[in-house]
Amino acid sequence: MSENLGFIDPLKIVVVDDHDLILNGTFNMLKQKYPKAKIYTAQTAVEVLCQVEAINPNLLVMDLCLPEKAEIKTKTDTGIQLLRTVMKNYPTLNILVQSTYIKTLVRIRPEIDSHRGGFTIADKSLPTQEILTRVDWSLQGLTHIKDLKGVHSGLEVKPEWLNLLILAFEEGLQDKAIAEQMGVSERMVRHYWTKIQDVLGVYPEEGQNIRIKTEIRAREEGLID
Repeated sequence: MSENLGFIDPLKIVVVDDHDLILNGTFNMLKQKYPKAKIYTAQTAVEVLCQVEAINPNLLVMDLCLPEKAEIKTKTDTGIQLLRTVMKNYPTLNILVQSTYIKTLVRIRPEIDSHRGGFTIADKSLPTQEILTRVDWSLQGLTHIKDLKGVHSGLEVKPEWLNLLILAFEEGLQDKAIAEQMGVSERMVRHYWTKIQDVLGVYPEEGQNIRIKTEIRAREEGLID
């Protein structure tokens, strides 16, 4: 495939990762593949939004576990929210998600399915040539997310249920505090629990803690970190 992939201007790529080693490795990998490309880097969600707005890149290569700003804890939820914002504001931007947390993309599967730009995913453990192949596919406007197939195909999780899981298992809140945070009654919180447990196929069994089982299943499905 030709280097310019049909683009008249020099190819512009934004690479995002909060780890210097991986960031530099990805930069060098892409520079070797596309020596004439202009490649920019970012390490926080705020930097990404500024770079994309200013540069109007042809491709965004990003990790999911990112800090919102410098010296703030990295979270995959930050990357997920960033990706949602980018796809909404730049619906034709080509994107490659390069991450060890690929399964978390199931949280925004509808947005990915409706995105008009190229969208591919690559686990960081993949060989270099395979990652570069997916870069090419994304630049061609192709979608390649087969790694998500079957993760929870057909599983519908409402935003309030996902919020419940995050507050319970990432923030460590109990039902009363969750109810206050969500602005609902404790009875409604218990209702949310029954709904998400049904979706995840988690039911009461003698001698087992249903909340712990729910957490395990939710993490397996990529709904929480």
